[in-house]
Amino acid sequence: MLDFVLCDDNVNVLNRLERMLESIFIRKKYDAQIVLSTTKPDELATFIKNHNVNVVFLDIELKSNISGLDLADMIRKKDKNVYIIFTTGHLEYGLMAYKYKTFDYLPKPITAERLEETLIRLFEDTSGDEARFVRLDNNKTIIKQDSIQYIQKEGMKVVFHTDTRDYETYSSFKKILPQLPEQFVQCHKSYIVNTEKITDVNTSTSTIFLNNNESSKCFIGPKYKNKFMEVFNYGNFSNNLDGTNNTK
Repeated sequence: MLDFVLCDDNVNVLNRLERMLESIFIRKKYDAQIVLSTTKPDELATFIKNHNVNVVFLDIELKSNISGLDLADMIRKKDKNVYIIFTTGHLEYGLMAYKYKTFDYLPKPITAERLEETLIRLFEDTSGDEARFVRLDNNKTIIKQDSIQYIQKEGMKVVFHTDTRDYETYSSFKKILPQLPEQFVQCHKSYIVNTEKITDVNTSTSTIFLNNNESSKCFIGPKYKNKFMEVFNYGNFSNNLDGTNNTK
């Protein structure tokens, strides 16, 4: 069983987070419990010193002389394996938070969908499942491979478009491609596509559509077309591919 502790200076936010977590635990049948939920940083600090916990949700600004970052520093010095998840309405703290090997960073207001996505990744990570991940930001952000629709290069940034949200990192395709399994194919100088997410291909416009969503698409570049079509013609796509406009 995983023991969760929560700390936020707003009791309403704290109660809502508790309800959302408990709902996810029940619905997903996760073996987990909330062992402490507090608005007092010193109470959490004392608890952490005397108990072993697995997951800590921390607000960063706690209206106290002890901040969420201070608590994270204390937790990390005691146990390198605790999953630390920050919650805050102040996005400027994001880079500071990752200093503490943060598992995730949830901007407020936290949605149930975003929270569930984080818990799914967390429980897969703890269970030793064979689910594979891509690690970004020097291993500080973890993305489940089969959630990625396509990857787009935008200047110095690389954007991972997933089923639920986008992730940005400063990297290059040269560094990312070796992490990816064979279903990921570079189809354009600025795009890598997950072939298992493709639902339609229009070769006349060099457009790839994903997950039956007209707005979710990427493109085939002239330099990459032959390689991409070789994969396509040999049928190396998932059964997700319903219909294809294969007009050359």
